[in-house]
Formats: sequence, C-alpha cells, structure tokens
Amino acid sequence: MNKKIFISTGEVSGDLHGSLLAKALLEEAKKRSMKIQIFGLGGQRMSQAGVKVLHDTTPISAIGLWEALPLVIPTLKIQKKFFDALVSYSPDCLILIDYMGPNINIGRKLRRAKNNIPIYYYIAPQEWAWRVGNNTTTDLINFSDKIFAIFKQEADFYKKRGGNISWIGHPLMDITKRVPTKLESRKLLNIKNNQNLLLIMPASRPQELRYILPTFMKVAKRLQLKYPNLIVFIPSCRREFDEIFEKAFDEYKINGNIIKRDELEDKKPYIYSLTKLALTKSGTVNMELALYGVPQVVGYRVSRVTAFIAKKILNFKVKFISPVNLLLKKAIIPEFVQKEFDADLIYKKSCKLIENKTQIEKIKKGYKLLKRELGEAGGVNRAAEEILKSIF
Repeated sequence: MNKKIFISTGEVSGDLHGSLLAKALLEEAKKRSMKIQIFGLGGQRMSQAGVKVLHDTTPISAIGLWEALPLVIPTLKIQKKFFDALVSYSPDCLILIDYMGPNINIGRKLRRAKNNIPIYYYIAPQEWAWRVGNNTTTDLINFSDKIFAIFKQEADFYKKRGGNISWIGHPLMDITKRVPTKLESRKLLNIKNNQNLLLIMPASRPQELRYILPTFMKVAKRLQLKYPNLIVFIPSCRREFDEIFEKAFDEYKINGNIIKRDELEDKKPYIYSLTKLALTKSGTVNMELALYGVPQVVGYRVSRVTAFIAKKILNFKVKFISPVNLLLKKAIIPEFVQKEFDADLIYKKSCKLIENKTQIEKIKKGYKLLKRELGEAGGVNRAAEEILKSIF
C-alpha cells in the first residue's frame, strides 16, 4: 500500500525547495523499496519532480498587508480545497514549506480539528530573524511535530522555545554547481572577450515589478552608458514576466537579454561566472549569488501603507533585509531599502563596486564566512530520510 505525503508551499522559492525535497523523497523511497505518492500545493518545478500538484500557488504571493489584500480570497479558497483534500486523502504526513501565513493557518486548523496527521515544517518562516507579532512562533512550535531548520541560528531559536528541531543545513548547498570557466561561459552565452554581465534580478512577485524594476532599469541604463561593455541579463522566473522585461528593455533603451524560465537552470552557472555585478531584490537569490561568489547590491521597496503599518503598528524592526547580512549580523553586501531605494544612490555604489577591487574582495571574504553558517551539503537527503523513517 502506498504511503501518501502532502506538501504545502507557495511562491517561486517554495516551489524550488518543494521540488528538491520531493525528488529526494522519491529517490530515497525507491532505494528502500518503499512506495509513496506525493500531493500538494506548489508549482511547475514540483510537478516536474513527481508531485501531483492540486493547485499552482506560485502566482499567489505578495509582501505586505496592503499588497496581499487582493490575494486573500483566492488563498482562502485554495486552503479550503487543500484542507478538504487532507481530510479525504488522510495522508501519512504533511510537510509545510515556508509560506508563512497560509501554512500557519493550515497547521492551526488541523490541530484545532484534533487531526493526528504528523506535521513537519521544512524551512520555517524567517521570523527567527525578524519577528512580527507575538503568537506565530509559539503556534508553529505547537502544531509542528518536527521543524527541519536550514540555519543553525534558526535551529537554536526554535529549540530554546521548546521545538523539536533537526538542523539539516541549507538546501542551496546541494544545488550549487561548479562555476564554469569564463572561456566556457563566453562560448555558451555568445559573450565577447571584452564584455561582462550586469545581472538584474528584480522580482519573483508581481508587486516587485512595480516597486523595484523601474529603479533597477534606470541604474542599468546609466551603468551601460558609463561601461559600454556591460551586457544586461535578466533571468525570468515566471513566463508572464517575459513581456514586461522586454518592454522595459525597449523603454530604457538597454542592450540586454532575457533568460527565460525553461533555460534558466542550465545557464545560471555560466551567467554567474561572467557577472560583474548583480542588482537584486532581497530573498533566497542573495544566498545563491553569494554561494557563486557574485558581487551584489540589494534593493527593496514596498508601498508606503505597508511600510507605515509594519513600522508603526507591528513594530517591525530589523537591521538588514538580505538573508546574507541577517545571518552574519553585519553588512556584507550593500542594501537600499524604502527611501534609500534610489537610483542615484544605487548607481554610485554600483560604480564603486565595479571599479574598486578592494570592496569586491571584502564582499567575497564575507561570502566565505556565510558558507560556514550553512552546514554541510546533503541536507535535503537528510530531511527525506527522517521523514520516510517516521511514516514507515
């Protein structure tokens, strides 16, 4: 008889981590002659990894209360369908991946219903780094049978509060590939010997296109005028973003290319090896760039309403927004947030990084410290092994 595993996640990064875990679960089960089926909420990557995706949740993502309002009803509808499926399928375990609001609601609801399905939180929300509100942490610990922590600090945070914790290490350690030589990369990407890349990574959510993309494009235009040998690349994580990026290239008269979703994973290491500088939003991508040794400038902006509520009502205070800086508790990479998210400021800092090798070396020293905080490779497999042992 097949054992059934449900996974719940959302957003582009959740789909990536869900796909890695699903693949590890299926491979480990095959080695042990175990039969499993995996269902859940996720996206295309999870589907390709062998998950029966009940609903694509990657488009339903926003940062901020104001920005999330249009997504409330669709999210609640999906959650109801998912909860009904949980009850009817009666899985052997539920794995929650990040996706803080929806997943915490699912966990609470299951426990209130006195449902005994084992709940594992794999990659808990980063409230250990920036706590908002008072109750979510306790609730997460109360309804989770085990929390698989990807950061040592995260493991310590939840353990001190009574959580059952397994520190597995960061999944990105498993998927960071060998950095190709510049010669190999130039050949594959058709980049001339005197050219380098300016990488722009502005968005995984629609709202980020509105608040972040225009500023980064203004900076890119000025940088390309000053350094004509810089070619702009924008990796597109969602097909619906492709046309928006194309229009932005035309509007700002920038010489560049869009790396589309289907070719992105294969080309990433080659792109990173030729990248002089990346202008990027905050998020998992900062960790990935750091592991590949790519210098970066991080920027982020939300609506004024969201910023006001976060600061004045929720008492949201955090020194850094990039996970790289948060983890190391110091400014390894430059950040420009809200009022400081300004094209002039970012342009000036970008020029210094492009021209000053000392500053680049300082960033790369910080990246070496970061790697020590991320644990050993194999974390995804360690989580998969523990989960399978618990249900067989």
